[in-house]
Amino acid sequence: MDDRIERIHAAARFVSEKIGGATPLAGIVLGSGLGKLADMIEDPIVIPYKTIPGFPVSTAVGHKGNYIFGKLGGKPVLAMQGRFHYYEGYSMELVTISIRVMKVLGVQYLFVSNAAGGTNPSFKVGDLMIIKDHINMLPNPLIGPNMDEFGPRFPDMTCAYDKGLIAKALDIAEKMGTKLQQGVYFGTTGPTYETPAEVRFFASVGADALGMSTVPEVIVARHCGIIVFGMSCITNISNTDTVAGVLNDGDDVVSQANAAADRMSEIFKQIIASL
Repeated sequence: MDDRIERIHAAARFVSEKIGGATPLAGIVLGSGLGKLADMIEDPIVIPYKTIPGFPVSTAVGHKGNYIFGKLGGKPVLAMQGRFHYYEGYSMELVTISIRVMKVLGVQYLFVSNAAGGTNPSFKVGDLMIIKDHINMLPNPLIGPNMDEFGPRFPDMTCAYDKGLIAKALDIAEKMGTKLQQGVYFGTTGPTYETPAEVRFFASVGADALGMSTVPEVIVARHCGIIVFGMSCITNISNTDTVAGVLNDGDDVVSQANAAADRMSEIFKQIIASL
């Protein structure tokens, strides 16, 4: 067997044993400062990444590093309390291994979240943005021999983010009295924040929000046939001018994400309850 596939199945067997062979309906990836949704999961079973065979460990600020299995909105879910990033030095295989493990466990829907810098001039700090599409400037996680067990060599990405789930989110938010933005997420490697010239360039090609994650997970999920919904928390407005003293700060990003996490968590919960 392909060593990559064996690692995925070994990890899945370990997780399945820990959760008593249950089948999660939805997977959730919680980004920087957005781990509070994990507190809403009922009857949680916590599985630290460091205990799972073949798994990397989250090292980024605001990422606790656990799988959490339980119920959200009455449905079985498996949440990642922290994700893996290419900038941490992990291969794309390891950055996305958790998504393929979810597929083996039976996950049908993936909910991804992240903290992002806004480039759209109508955005403000604290906004929630539905990801309607993305631009990928990270290495594609499907490079290399195709894992035919999971999906085709050339998966289509026309509707990477499910329109039906987007419609549900907009309806839920309206009933909550919460305004949601919609836009294109631009994924870069990091770990440096973008220069003002880069921000202007990315905005000129269609980016509404900038971040260092999410896209590899979405590509792998779509390769596997998992339905995807994504949301960004706008935690800072990316700098378009070189101004001394106007700087990006990682701790502040986490703080702003925490402030918006309750609204995002409620939207995720209600969508999952409707599945």
